[in-house]
Amino acid sequence: MTSSSASSVSSALAPYGWDDAWADEFAPHAAEGLLPGRVIRVDRGQCDVVTSGGVLRADTAFVTPHDPLRVVCTGDWVAVEPGGNPRYVRTLLERRTAFVRSTSSKRSEGQILAANVDHAIVAVSLAVELDLGRIERFLALAWESGAQPVVVLTKADLVPDPVTLSHLVQDVETSAPGVPVVPVSALDGEGLDVVAALVGGGTSVLLGQSGAGKSTLANALLGADVMAVQATRDVDGKGRHTTTTRNLLVMPGGGVLIDTPGLRGVGLWDAGTGVGQVFSEIEELAERCRFHDCAHEAEPGCAVLAAVDDGDLPERRLHSYCKLLRENQRIVAKTDARLRAEIRKDWKRKGAMGKAAMEAKRGPHWRG
Repeated sequence: MTSSSASSVSSALAPYGWDDAWADEFAPHAAEGLLPGRVIRVDRGQCDVVTSGGVLRADTAFVTPHDPLRVVCTGDWVAVEPGGNPRYVRTLLERRTAFVRSTSSKRSEGQILAANVDHAIVAVSLAVELDLGRIERFLALAWESGAQPVVVLTKADLVPDPVTLSHLVQDVETSAPGVPVVPVSALDGEGLDVVAALVGGGTSVLLGQSGAGKSTLANALLGADVMAVQATRDVDGKGRHTTTTRNLLVMPGGGVLIDTPGLRGVGLWDAGTGVGQVFSEIEELAERCRFHDCAHEAEPGCAVLAAVDDGDLPERRLHSYCKLLRENQRIVAKTDARLRAEIRKDWKRKGAMGKAAMEAKRGPHWRG
């Protein structure tokens, strides 16, 4: 690639996140005559790729692997053939970050939702009661992906009392340490400038349940009615599912946004680090427990349980932490034989301890 063509590529793809590091990584593919581009949409084995020459339609069959985490997804940087019918994506550049969840299949495969993401915007509707456990689940996946999460409380205009709104924000902040929490009303524009400032200049993925107001929020951030929006249901205050594919779009203030379909299920996928980040205060307390493998259930000298008893740690937070850890452990164990063996060994150890404790409680003559 000549210096002039490299400059042309840089100026055309810079709004989509192209930088010198991507250019260096792409150099061997440029020598083969391939074109760099970013995937802005994937459907039915094909994808739309934005290149310096415009948007191209390309087939992904050439790079479809057995590993479901290596399939082409929205946000990927790829090398595309300059011509051909059909035109093919030849390779993926190494991802910097990846947002992955477990599938609902019995095979427990991971599903990649978006790649090379800097910010994960978790949209939560204030039209319904807050589900703090679900927010924590989204945040665990966001932290694990390598992105910086931001919680956006949509439909804030439905909570006109500022005191009530403040309490709701505080509840979420307690469940989201280190994460900005921003109430937003797309109706009157409140909070949109804050969100735009937090995520501007990078790649953001918009996540949330169906009806969380993602498409309305996306339109507000994009400055145009790009995403279809359906009316809110009067019966329960929820919106309807509108987005059906993941689309990458340029924001007017800088950066790009990936909108995703509403997620009914948000299963963890090897997200132990992310869980620890969401519950950082519990992890810090656990370092002061008497036993290094303390399960925070009934062990003597448990600093976590002591914090619950003292009112410093909400019991709900501890239950949510333990639940997500167990779920993540089960998912990882399905693909890790060594971990499965460790879990079975731990079950046997705890079973033996419980049996010994019961026999000690009943006394030495219980069997007779």
